[in-house]
Amino acid sequence: MENRIHVQIKERDFEFMTSPAVFSPGGADKGTLAMLSQVTLHNSDKLLDLGCGYGLVGIWASYQLTADQIVMSDIAEEALELARQNAKLHHAEGIHIVKSFGLDSIEEDDFTVILSNPPYHEDFQVPKNFIEKGYRKLAVGGRMYMVTKRLDWYKNKLTSVFGGVRVSEIDGYYVFCAEKRVKKQVPKKEKTNLSKKLQRKYSNQK
Repeated sequence: MENRIHVQIKERDFEFMTSPAVFSPGGADKGTLAMLSQVTLHNSDKLLDLGCGYGLVGIWASYQLTADQIVMSDIAEEALELARQNAKLHHAEGIHIVKSFGLDSIEEDDFTVILSNPPYHEDFQVPKNFIEKGYRKLAVGGRMYMVTKRLDWYKNKLTSVFGGVRVSEIDGYYVFCAEKRVKKQVPKKEKTNLSKKLQRKYSNQK
């Protein structure tokens, strides 16, 4: 059974179709709102709403980006159908909505922003998939935002994959932001045909 909810995100009012079969059907999840409070979008961004549910995050983004700059994905068919309805409700039918387990069916690899409120599992296999494959789907300089109630595992995993992470604690949630950085190029040693004796003499003259 579908129902409509009214949500305010950053002082903008939204209406969404939801159902009991999807995450947070009665209103916007506080963790998701905490995450969005830390996100600033630029008009050149390309965004992935990873695990989109009924589409709250991607549709919020559609008021700052064009619909063709946004991809929403989920594994649940009912969530995807609601996301389609909500995209139409908000005149954002151009959003690319994809059925995918994590990023397995996501073809693009040039996202500048990935946003996710991952499901909680004891074995961490789902967020592991999100983080490792999300890194590969980001352009250099791209950012991954995640929100959870757990700190240590996510902080350690994001740091190990991205090389660092910024953590904000908001309303009992941890919001993580990790950036894909340019890898430093280690200069190669110059080859030389000088004998070791001449090399030492040359180095002593420097």
